[in-house]
Amino acid sequence: MKQLMFIALALLLAACEKPVLDNEDAVTKKDANVILHFKQYEQESFTRSATDITELCLRLNIGIFDADGTKVKTVAQKESDAGYGTVALTLAAGTYQLVVIAHNGEGSATITSTEKVTFPNNKVTDTFYYFGDLVVTSEVQSYDLTLTRAVAMFRLVLTDDEMPDDEMPASVAKLKFYYLGGSSTFSPKDGCGCVNSKQTEIRPVSDDGIYEIFTLPHTEDDVLTKLTVTALDQNDNIIKEKVFENVPVSRNQVTRYTGSFFGSAGGQSSDGTFRLTADPDWDSVNDYTF
Repeated sequence: MKQLMFIALALLLAACEKPVLDNEDAVTKKDANVILHFKQYEQESFTRSATDITELCLRLNIGIFDADGTKVKTVAQKESDAGYGTVALTLAAGTYQLVVIAHNGEGSATITSTEKVTFPNNKVTDTFYYFGDLVVTSEVQSYDLTLTRAVAMFRLVLTDDEMPDDEMPASVAKLKFYYLGGSSTFSPKDGCGCVNSKQTEIRPVSDDGIYEIFTLPHTEDDVLTKLTVTALDQNDNIIKEKVFENVPVSRNQVTRYTGSFFGSAGGQSSDGTFRLTADPDWDSVNDYTF
């Protein structure tokens, strides 16, 4: 009977535990002295309603740096975590630099500094960020912050199934995208990619003929100097390949290439927490045919 009572007590205590929201310190909402509101994604139209960032991104990473550039606090959350999207912070008085990365990678982003963020296996997904000063005083501080989309998207739309003579061979199992000119490493301070990357993405055959990949432009407007798209069978044998050169890409814009591949043509909270939101709409789609 005593053993059963001990087990019941242990389960009761476990059920009463609060999730650790800060990776370095167990901070409860009532202890927080910094309140951050990530309200929306930067957009020209202010009539669009904000979208909760948890509806757009699977992971959230935060890095806080002191005046000397030393990392003093980190937070990492994923969609399956209890309380995902809610973070409580306690900081000593001072001025800090805040980096927020919201993304859809398979693991946490590594925020090395305010000028270097890397992603697991160098895979770039739809990514939003915030960078700015965070002033902490003896009073509870409240900020309204805005996330910005960091990436450009390349969208390939295949029209082969619309043409009886240009159907995709049944042996095609996937498409490989190998591209140069973009970046897989991000500088929040500069708001752009900061290395010259060789990126590779594999996409299974899509029923709708649409394939999307991401990159971090080095400037607001950039180019993928060479993009090679290869159709492979299940054993990675090459069935068909196309090369696109000097593909224009711009941050927060979609570059869409449409054509035949196999044919001849080719909120706010007041309890010491913050909620991240963003607008899912891209600025524009730039169309090209091949």
